[in-house]
Amino acid sequence: MQIGLFGLGRMGANMARRWHRDGHEVIVCNRSPGPVDQLKAEGIRGVYTLEELVAALQPPRAVWVMVPSGEPTETVIRRLLDLLSPGDVIVDSGNSYWKDSKRRYAECKARGIHFMDQGTSGGIWGLQNGYCLMIGGDEDIFHRLEPAFKSLAPDGKHYLYCGPAGAGHFVKMVHNGIEYGMMQAYAEGFEIMERSEFNLKLDQVAWVWTKGSVVRSWLLELLADALREDPKLNNVVGYVEDSGEGRWTIQAAIDEDVPAPVITLSLYQRFVSRQKESFAAKVLAMMRKGFGGHAVKTREG
Repeated sequence: MQIGLFGLGRMGANMARRWHRDGHEVIVCNRSPGPVDQLKAEGIRGVYTLEELVAALQPPRAVWVMVPSGEPTETVIRRLLDLLSPGDVIVDSGNSYWKDSKRRYAECKARGIHFMDQGTSGGIWGLQNGYCLMIGGDEDIFHRLEPAFKSLAPDGKHYLYCGPAGAGHFVKMVHNGIEYGMMQAYAEGFEIMERSEFNLKLDQVAWVWTKGSVVRSWLLELLADALREDPKLNNVVGYVEDSGEGRWTIQAAIDEDVPAPVITLSLYQRFVSRQKESFAAKVLAMMRKGFGGHAVKTREG
């Protein structure tokens, strides 16, 4: 099928390559020309503006948007709404907030344009391993675009129609919230081992856990590779960002009265990682000194 794609970052470019490899006619576009030039050199058709992208596609068009969530996605979709025709489809394959996806579906529908939300997991390994897809929107449009979903998915199977607009991004949001908790548990466990008396070879521990263990996972395989290259992670600064999905998952838990302490604490631990010095810790130290006379460490020693 013919596919338009705007956004050629770490995942978008490999989505284009995977479609091209599977025989689809892919036309790519990006905010900066470099990635377009690269894919053109690989035999994929590229253009340099959204206007050119829409003009190059045959109606009914299907345009995937793979840019950062929030304002970048909002800007691209609004521009597409002014360029596309009734019957065309916009697929948001980034990590958008599911309530934004419901709103965008309604705005597109008012113009006669279809909107699908595609939660996409697979990271930079998607070209090799495929992408796990969680898709929301109208079911008939899902079936229209299914050849494209099938080509992206591992073994052509691991994609799921989740339900109406917003469902795909909602499921991907919870997926990422769970990921936060899993990563934090690994991080804490490996720190316990790193501080123990046994001088453990943590890369080997990670490696042996990747086969047969009940805690085996792809995340653990990636950690094993990282520890093999830098066993003490000396070249890494312990500063951890978040891209929003953990916060949204916690908000959904609050909205549904669902206790989610693990995911919540894993997000807060990321906040802790960004503090050069904790004011809260200073407050705690001074309270302990006040009621119990406990010693306080000062900059003077």
